[in-house]
Amino acid sequence: MRGYVDLHCHWVAGIDDGARNGDESLAMLRGLHQAGFDTVVATPHMRPGMFDNDRPALQRAFDAMKPTLSAAGRLPVVHLSSEHFFDDVVFGRLLKGQAVPYPGGRAVLVELGRGALPVRLAERFFDVTRAGLVPVLAHPERYEPVWKDDSCLDPLLDAGAHLLLDVCALVGKYGRSAQRAAEKLLESEAYEAACSDAHRPSDVDVVVRAIEQLERGVGAAECKRLLSAGPLGILGSPGAT
Repeated sequence: MRGYVDLHCHWVAGIDDGARNGDESLAMLRGLHQAGFDTVVATPHMRPGMFDNDRPALQRAFDAMKPTLSAAGRLPVVHLSSEHFFDDVVFGRLLKGQAVPYPGGRAVLVELGRGALPVRLAERFFDVTRAGLVPVLAHPERYEPVWKDDSCLDPLLDAGAHLLLDVCALVGKYGRSAQRAAEKLLESEAYEAACSDAHRPSDVDVVVRAIEQLERGVGAAECKRLLSAGPLGILGSPGAT
């Protein structure tokens, strides 16, 4: 299949824990394109204290990749967003319009720490939606509270959040607990979309196996929805490519 849209990928070189250089960036993008992704959104980390990136820094890193990409031949269409760690600093940026939302400006990718969910998280998600942004929660299957009881996500869904599956969880990349959580959330049709969350060229082989597992588990139509129609809906472009 083609027409997949990857909403979470760390292919921009030298800005976080993703691609280390241009060669790795190109290898990731070529591999994802071969796997069926026609659009790949870069989502480098914005996580104060670990990856001290703000919007200007991320834009500079993305722009610096353009000569490398333009000389590389056929690749997916690329865009810039960010994986926003949902702490007080980044929450303030989201409300002040200083984040890096998805193309179209209607949704924003956020991530949490693996442990206990932050206090008043649903209220803060409501604040983000009131600011005009749909919070898209990265890899919910990898958060420990979800392993114990995935109903902890219900208040976030009520606040308008969408859930984004890291498809590689389905083949055990993050351990059995994350895999079971992903399978359960898929069974309850909780996910709006799926993504690669690729950080290295070697991740692409895992992504391919994971997409095959996804299709076996939910069927071809639902697999296509999660990798194409769902992401396009988040971007506000139903049916686009």
